[in-house]
Amino acid sequence: MEFDGTVHLCFACRKTGRCRLGLTLERLEGERFSRTDLVCPTEHEGGPGVAHGGWTTAAMDEVLGHINLLMGQMAVTAELTVEFLRPVPIERPLIALAWCDKVERGRRYNRGELRLAATGAVLARASGVFVERDPSHFERFRHWLAHEDARSAEGSEHEG
Repeated sequence: MEFDGTVHLCFACRKTGRCRLGLTLERLEGERFSRTDLVCPTEHEGGPGVAHGGWTTAAMDEVLGHINLLMGQMAVTAELTVEFLRPVPIERPLIALAWCDKVERGRRYNRGELRLAATGAVLARASGVFVERDPSHFERFRHWLAHEDARSAEGSEHEG
C-alpha cells in the first residue's frame, strides 16, 4: 500500500485517489498511537442520517490496520470486534484514535475508538488482531486462489 501523504489508500481507492470510506488524514502520534480524521459519506447511510454498521466496522478495520502501516509494518486482519455505542452520524467530522497494545510473535494487538469530532463523544470501540505479512503475501494469495480455481474446475468436470 502506498502512502499518499494524507491517508493510506487500499488498492481500489488508489484508482480514484480518495478513500471511499471517508478517511481524510491520518498520523502517528507517539510510538504506538494514531489519529485519523474521517467523515462517513452519504452512500454509507443505513438509517436516516446514520451510518450503516458495516461502514463503522470497515472504518474501524481500516484505522486499526493503518496504525500498523504507520509504524512501518504490513499486517492483515485476523480478528476484529466492534462495539457499537451510539449511532454514527453521516457527513459529520469524526476522529478515530487507535493504539497498539502489544506485538507478540508476529501478531499485533490493536484497539481504537471512533469519536464525534465536535465533542469527543465515543461512538464505537474496536479491538483487533493483525498478523504481520511481507510484500509477497498477495502473490502467495494469487497462487493459492489459482490452485483453488483449478480444483473447482476439476470438480465441475466430474459433475457433468
